[in-house]
Amino acid sequence: MTVATNKCIEQRRALHNDLRIALPPANLSFDQDEEWCVVCMNGEWREIRLHDYDELFAVPGLYERLLSDILKCDSPARIRELLEAELVAGGQQASALRVLDLGAGNGMVGEELAEMGVKFIVGVDIIEAAAEATQRDRPGIYADYHIVNMTQLKQNDRCELVECRFNCLTCVAALGFGDIPTEAFANAYNLIEPGGWIAFNIKADFLHPSDDTGFARFIRSIIADKTLEISNTQHYQHRIGTNHQPIQYVAIVGNKRRDVSEDMLP
Repeated sequence: MTVATNKCIEQRRALHNDLRIALPPANLSFDQDEEWCVVCMNGEWREIRLHDYDELFAVPGLYERLLSDILKCDSPARIRELLEAELVAGGQQASALRVLDLGAGNGMVGEELAEMGVKFIVGVDIIEAAAEATQRDRPGIYADYHIVNMTQLKQNDRCELVECRFNCLTCVAALGFGDIPTEAFANAYNLIEPGGWIAFNIKADFLHPSDDTGFARFIRSIIADKTLEISNTQHYQHRIGTNHQPIQYVAIVGNKRRDVSEDMLP
């Protein structure tokens, strides 16, 4: 970590310690993508939905205070630990990774990767506020940060990403709720070199055989036909909900064996 990065971490902690946040009554349950909180800003309470990332990222420290401190989100660290363990087991160095961080948000996953020893990380997100928050709170973590729609990737953006020769894809807490469509994940997956690492997580419910949504079918199919060869999985508590109940996810780490073809998409 650089001196500038350490200073940003200290400033971020000081800011989020001062934030006043209230959750709905614990006896109220909401779907994960409908959860909300109220935040006191400038003396007024304001309701924010947890999936309204542009609003969360706009307030320094709010995302970390809410998701990490209050709701105990463990996913960035959990993905790092699982990926790091597989690298060690295979005798590979984190410094050799060239990572595409899909749905990079405000850089929490990128920060974990940098602490792990990864030297080259490129972030991709569709929200301008995500890039602004990353530059504000975690400058220098990413070699580059692209605001693009991965389902409609422009030729110049594609060329820039291809030139990076990525050998690792990370995607954390961004799949299964429409935030990142199946096609966007597939397009990012296809930017990774064959044999490269794929590390992501998804809500456990979405991998259950009874879930018939497009994304669930897609993930199950690329695992079943070894387009993605799984090396390790881990069921764990992603975070607690606003009703204080645990939300279970599955962390998945594996290796890309071949590109996803169009006929594999739902």
